[in-house]
Amino acid sequence: MKRIIVRLLAAIGAATVVFMLLGILSMSLLLRRLTGDGIPAKTVLELNLEHGLIEYVPEDRMVGIFSRRAPTLRDVTDALEEAARDKRVVAVLARVGSHGLGLAQIQEVRGAVAAFRESGKPTIAYAETFGEAGPGTGAYYLATAFEHVYLQPSGDVGLSGLIVESPFIRGTLDKIGLEPRFAQRREYKNAMNVFTERKFTPPHREATQKVIDSQFGQIVRGIAEARSLSDETVRALVSKGPLTGQLALDNKLIDGLAYRDEVVATLKEKFGKDIKPLSFTKYVARTERPHEQGDTIALIYGVGAVQRGKGGYDPMSGSVSMGADSVTAAFRAAVEGKDVKAILFRIDSPGGSYVASDTIWRETLRAKEAGKPVIASMGNVAGSGGYFVAMAADKIVAQPGTITGSIGVLSGKMLTNKFWDKVGVSWDEVHTTENALLWTSRHDYSPAQWTQFEASLDRIYDDFTSKAAQGRNLPKEKILAAAKGRIWTGEDAKTLGLVDELGGLSLALHLAKEAAGITADTDVQLEVFPREKPSLRQVLMERLFEDETEEEEDMAMPTDAFVQSMQKLQPLLRLVHQLGLTATPGVLSMPEVEPVQ
Repeated sequence: MKRIIVRLLAAIGAATVVFMLLGILSMSLLLRRLTGDGIPAKTVLELNLEHGLIEYVPEDRMVGIFSRRAPTLRDVTDALEEAARDKRVVAVLARVGSHGLGLAQIQEVRGAVAAFRESGKPTIAYAETFGEAGPGTGAYYLATAFEHVYLQPSGDVGLSGLIVESPFIRGTLDKIGLEPRFAQRREYKNAMNVFTERKFTPPHREATQKVIDSQFGQIVRGIAEARSLSDETVRALVSKGPLTGQLALDNKLIDGLAYRDEVVATLKEKFGKDIKPLSFTKYVARTERPHEQGDTIALIYGVGAVQRGKGGYDPMSGSVSMGADSVTAAFRAAVEGKDVKAILFRIDSPGGSYVASDTIWRETLRAKEAGKPVIASMGNVAGSGGYFVAMAADKIVAQPGTITGSIGVLSGKMLTNKFWDKVGVSWDEVHTTENALLWTSRHDYSPAQWTQFEASLDRIYDDFTSKAAQGRNLPKEKILAAAKGRIWTGEDAKTLGLVDELGGLSLALHLAKEAAGITADTDVQLEVFPREKPSLRQVLMERLFEDETEEEEDMAMPTDAFVQSMQKLQPLLRLVHQLGLTATPGVLSMPEVEPVQ
């Protein structure tokens, strides 16, 4: 009772602050209406692309009030689309230089810049350096989307190619007495290799090399086309990299050596001294987003590791989870919405729970059966469970650099007896049946249990590949050849029939309109689902009685058995994550291959 009273007082205090902030916000909006939207007549739109862009953060009213919302990838693309037709925007100036974006995100921004350039307005990329004492390939590839590229005289162009590094901790596990006991379907399913191997297995190396070769080829072609060079010339320059600014200028990789103030001075000479810079975040806040009127296309995000229950955002780690309850509720709301003509499903996920993935897959199928076309758009990664949730869509769109596929399954547990012996901890237990020991980390699988375990992997793999064949309308033999747990780039996945088109969200929206019978030149309202947001009262009550509600939810929705068996290894998994490898427990999990660019 005492805890509830304390929480109630805290909630009242928080509500008071909230209402004060809402009053200030209302006054600010009123002043803006009276004085205009604050966009100068000669605006230079500034994009800061030095840092990463997030794909999506679930709406949370308390978080939205008390913390600054990080810019999203869609913020950038929307700003460029709106600015292209905004007569007040005379040019775009982007700051680039560090590696903060995944390859598919870079390609998404490049596509948006290319569309903006069709307006005839200048686009300029400026960098202090492309990768100071580090790689700059990805950052420079991004910069080449702009009409002009300038580099500070002291900077370098860190074109040096791609590398994928992966730690293997089998030796560490042996030293501390942990024994991995895993199995997978099939040989290319490699997320568990970090625990079971000391180096790349031949299939692991083959698949990874194929991915970075494909991605590097995309980068080379993009640079060559943008800078009017041959592929061979670009490859030769990369082999000599990193390059000094003067060498980059001599080889036509950049347009000039200049400091930022000198770049701005050239814009003032062209458009007058009264030009005003405006950040894209402020521009998005002060203008209407594109696609705000007309028939509704529902935009549903599936971002982060796939899990049962609700999805959410962890502000401490910055990670987002794709909760099956949240995503399926969004699909049902979109299906029930009479004004919704189609669904655009945006996915960026390395996979996760098989059961949760199957739950979401079912809702995509039901949406189609209800007459709502579903178009899947893939971001940096749509692998394993991230591919599972997409494969029933009417069309699948991926960037050439998207990591996708990984049609496979893995599971298992870590045996801990030797570890406990080393630290002097003893365990004992009582049990009712032999199979009650299946999930404990202190007992190995018996021969009968291992046979049962292998059969469950076969069942899941057969289900995954059968549904992939059904969704992609391909013979199962062709799916089996492309599956085996292997990852592909979007470019290679298209040749295998795993995706339909190469492009970004704008292409996916075009396909959604087409599937809904909406002409290409007709505008639509792109609306994020689910629509309903919890009221402030609901949020406060949920916080007030969170112990009681969480207990009820846990009883109603028990944790997946495999995830339960891995919970004791969370400190080790966090260490693996810190070393640069995604290792989310789950039968469909996979590490994200992210080359150092």
